[in-house]
Amino acid sequence: MTPELLKSMLEEFARGETSVATVVERIRSLPFTDVEGARLDHHRELRTGMPEVVFGEGKSAEQILIIAREMVARSGAVLITRVDAEKATVLLAAMGDLEHHADARVVMHRPAKSAAAQEALHVAPHVAVVSAGTSDQSVAEEAARTLEFLGIDVRRYRDLGVSGLHRLLAEREKLREATVVVVVAGMEGALPSVVGGLVDAPVIAVPTSIGYGANFGGLTAMLAMMNSCAPGVTVVNIDNGFGAGCAAAAICRAVRRAATKSAS
Repeated sequence: MTPELLKSMLEEFARGETSVATVVERIRSLPFTDVEGARLDHHRELRTGMPEVVFGEGKSAEQILIIAREMVARSGAVLITRVDAEKATVLLAAMGDLEHHADARVVMHRPAKSAAAQEALHVAPHVAVVSAGTSDQSVAEEAARTLEFLGIDVRRYRDLGVSGLHRLLAEREKLREATVVVVVAGMEGALPSVVGGLVDAPVIAVPTSIGYGANFGGLTAMLAMMNSCAPGVTVVNIDNGFGAGCAAAAICRAVRRAATKSAS
């Protein structure tokens, strides 16, 4: 149940277009329902602004399908992360209106936005998603697709690693326009510190597991980011593009609320 769906349902009731019984039935499942051993938190978006998301790794395609159908029926949307090609094939065959983004390893369904809503995205807060190298791209895309699912405008900046610093400096002015900058990097994890020294927006650093042996599966990059000398840099877990996207979206929503209050 999203705030928009709840508002629409109550407005329909106020206009006499729906009955009390229908409204009661629609909200009866709040705050959760039991589905095949999973408790789906339909109330989460109303509480936090962030819907529950399905972590596909470790679940069978059949389990994911049952959960996805329930979530789409209740809220009209679902985001499933860490989905391999085999599971995605099963999901898309069963639910034809799903989107599969193989580069991000996500499957999603989101209601179509009106032209006005699409136009509003480009005047609202936006997030720059910066990746150090092409090997980091799947994690960067997980962050970007998560943001898009949550209704946030995304600008992608690829292959801006510090080994070719001129590439990053060429995009400096565009990065300074962003409300939040998500920086995805592996190896020695230096890029977020450099970006943090160039922009005045919050920087969310995402260490990736890309690198040779002494990278220790992303641990070296994570520790480097956590020890950044650039103020305003925060760090999420290794390969956690989803978490970075959620954090950036929360900041953008806070900016929108503040702008709405000041305008009124």
